[in-house]
Parts: sequence; C-alpha cells; structure tokens
Amino acid sequence: MEPELVRYKAKDGVEVPAFLYLPRERKGKVPVVVVFHGGPEAQSRPWLSTFTQYLAVEMGMAVLTPNVRGSDGYGKSFRAMDDGVKREQSLADIGATLDYIASRAELDASRVGVYGGSYGGYMVLASAAFYPERFRAAVDVVGISSLPTFLRNTQAYRQELRRVEYGDERDPEVLKVQERISPLNAVDRIKAALFVQQGANDPRVPQSEAEQIVKAVRARGSDVWYMLALDEGHGFGKKANRDTITMATFLFLEKHLGTPSGGSGR
Repeated sequence: MEPELVRYKAKDGVEVPAFLYLPRERKGKVPVVVVFHGGPEAQSRPWLSTFTQYLAVEMGMAVLTPNVRGSDGYGKSFRAMDDGVKREQSLADIGATLDYIASRAELDASRVGVYGGSYGGYMVLASAAFYPERFRAAVDVVGISSLPTFLRNTQAYRQELRRVEYGDERDPEVLKVQERISPLNAVDRIKAALFVQQGANDPRVPQSEAEQIVKAVRARGSDVWYMLALDEGHGFGKKANRDTITMATFLFLEKHLGTPSGGSGR
C-alpha cells in the first residue's frame, strides 16, 4: 500500500511533511496511529514497513508518519529547528498533526494512538502528557521520559554529542526548559493508555527512563503495560522478541482504538 504525501502547518507557520497510509476498505471514520521516527535527526520515508502495512491492511487503521521539525532531508535550517531549548517550540508539531487528523473526513480524531522509538518514544510520551485529551493509546519504545535524567545517565561516550542536540542540562536556564518539556514532570496529565517497551541492556536510553515513567503513572492508579527484554539493548533485535512485542503492540492498539466499524476498547 502506497501512502499519500501530505503537508500541514503548525501555528507558528512551520510546515510539517507527513505520509498518510489509508486502509483501502473503509466503513466510516477509521482510527489513526501516529508514528514518530527516532533520531531526532532521522526521516520518515515511504519505505515498506510490515508494521505499517499490517495496521492499515489487516487492522483497518490509518497510519500517519510525520517529519516534524528537526528531521533530516529538508535542509539544515529545518533540521536545526529543535536544537537545544528550541525543542519546546517543536512540540507544536504534535498539535498540528492532531489538527490535520481532525481536518480529514476519513479519520476519527476521537480515536488516535501514537507510537515511536528512542526519540520517537519521547515524542510519544510528550504527546500523551501535553495533549492528554487527544490521544487514547501511547506506545513508547526505549523512549526518553526526562531529558535531564537521560543526559545524566546515557553512556558517557554519548553525553556531549547529545547535549549538542538537546542542550546542556548543567546550564540552569537550559535545565528549566528541559524540565518543563519532560513528560515525567507532567505525568499527572496523562490520560492515554500507556505501553512501555524497553531493553535491559540499552546503552543509549537506559532502563531507568522506562522504569521512572512506569512507576510514576502506576502511582496515580493507572494501569501501564510494561515489557522489559532482558536480552536486548536499544530496540528489539532478536526475532522471538520482535514477534512477541509486535503482537502485543497490535493487541494493545486494538484494545484501545477499536475497529473501523465502531466499537472502541475503552
């Protein structure tokens, strides 16, 4: 299934390119899964993804893959738009994505889920924390829950490189912004069902990032699905683990987003 290339603007005028995959057979409005790429200096492209194809073809869900500011492939200025404290402005792209979904007659803006890994996992948690009324389900794969704790705890060989991207948490003014846009500090706002996936041997985004968000959400009395792979690192490389985590993800999204014909799991 080939996607449609779409573009929409954030409130500050920044244009966000995205690819929209629509189920061929639709009865009424369909649920939507927004998939944020990692990086953050990566790029969503219209390559063949069995994950995306299964959601669209077998589960009847639309999939939207945005290239928010900071993504590669759109020039140096666009790539630098989320550097350091400018990342706070980049969260507007989440709102723009939701507004675009609401503008499409085929899409059900009341049944939106979000999925992403690594930096995409941060965007998942930020979506749930800062746009709590507009997401039903959030799947965070090896994601960052707090920018300051991530920068302090990632492997030493990566710290300076990541500080160039996210800002130096040792600077008090930078730290204020990082704390403000860290989902862990807005956990009381999260309403979406949450599924956190983590590798125990991750040198990039340590297990502590997953543990602290799961602990904080559960302390509020909310149920969180949490899957920790003891033999994985930054992602799920072993086939048995990938098969298990992928099927669990499909079940989670089906439960909370429902089916195109109606009945939602929530």
